Amino acid sequence: MRTKFPAAVPAIALAATVGLLAPAALAEPVEQSHSSRSSASVITDWNAIAERTIYAENATPIPSSSLYFGFVSIAMYDAVVAIEGGYTTYTPQPSAHRRASSRVAAATAAYLVLSYFFPASAPTLQEDYLRALSGERRKSRALAGGVAAGAAAASGILRSRQNDGIGDPDILFSTAPAPGVWRPTAPQTAFAVPWLGFVRPLVIESATQFEQPAPNPLDSAAYAAEFEETRTHGAAEGTPGLERTAEETATARFFSVNVSAQYQAGMRDQVTRRGLGIVESARAFAILNTSVADTLISCWRAKYDFPTWRPVTAIRESDTDGNDATVADPTWSPLGAVPPYPEFSSGHACYTGAASNTFDHLFGDGDLDLILPSLTDPATTREYDTAQKLDEDTMNARIWLGLHFRSSMTGANQLGHSVSDWVIEHSFQPVG
Repeated sequence: MRTKFPAAVPAIALAATVGLLAPAALAEPVEQSHSSRSSASVITDWNAIAERTIYAENATPIPSSSLYFGFVSIAMYDAVVAIEGGYTTYTPQPSAHRRASSRVAAATAAYLVLSYFFPASAPTLQEDYLRALSGERRKSRALAGGVAAGAAAASGILRSRQNDGIGDPDILFSTAPAPGVWRPTAPQTAFAVPWLGFVRPLVIESATQFEQPAPNPLDSAAYAAEFEETRTHGAAEGTPGLERTAEETATARFFSVNVSAQYQAGMRDQVTRRGLGIVESARAFAILNTSVADTLISCWRAKYDFPTWRPVTAIRESDTDGNDATVADPTWSPLGAVPPYPEFSSGHACYTGAASNTFDHLFGDGDLDLILPSLTDPATTREYDTAQKLDEDTMNARIWLGLHFRSSMTGANQLGHSVSDWVIEHSFQPVG
């Protein structure tokens, strides 16, 4: 993965982008109205393109994907705000031409950032970009100004991420297995993306800025109680003594998929149904994805510093934990697939805390009306009127999947809320 941005990027990016705009590549040029040029759909379109690029085309791990959603969202936000105004930009931006197209600027910014981080997808992204620009007059000030603003925004975020620790090969997990210490669950072999906890955050001051309660001691009554909850409610179907209901199983399975894709889809639906303009749409995604990125950085640092074993290991090897209240079951298996990293702190709860806090801040006001897709059944969705209910369902779901202990969920969820609050208070602010 690339970690440096070349010094000549403004000129290179602008020249490369403008070079795409050959007359034969564009549709019949038609002058667009200002409202059409500023259509907010460009934000949701490129968020969906980012999702396809990050997951389908490049198989990026879900935890580290948060970084790239953050970079793309910030670039689009800076690009449109440089033209439309109203909010402070994330990185300093040059003055944009007053007739520049915000739609072109957002598309250009997203295209350049994604092409940089995912060069294997560059041909497909170029096709997306040309479609986005079709209909713009090739020599218009709107087009030229939008391209310039988008290139400047992409340059700004990518310059700010030089030497930020992404993909650092020197960060490896080497803690030896012991009672309470995480180890891979077969067929896993290693801790996924251990470097994520050492990446420079986007807004918060450090990965350890917000403390979480430490995991319960293995010999404590609290640990034994959480152990028993997960053992009896998170086991695979058909396990003797299983206490999970059919409704709880359905909730667990709903939240067993790519949480990032669920919340990106939820935000696309929100800004579309609420009819937000291009600036407010770009800002919504910037707050969501910056909050999530910084939360996942903090979460992965906690996993690295407190590498707690997963319930599947804890339950199978509880005769080594020194707690008389726990009973080993060498055949126990969880309902869900075990992720390749420590139990503490829950990545899903970290992600959800940041997302639910952001949704509540932007749209809550007594009736959140958040709709999330199942991803496995297009006909199935879940609707949430409050962030509290979303937090509750997702925390329970990960226990019912047999993947976590209760305190790991609650601490991680609160971490997400705290990071989101910090991002909301310190970035993407109204001017004045």
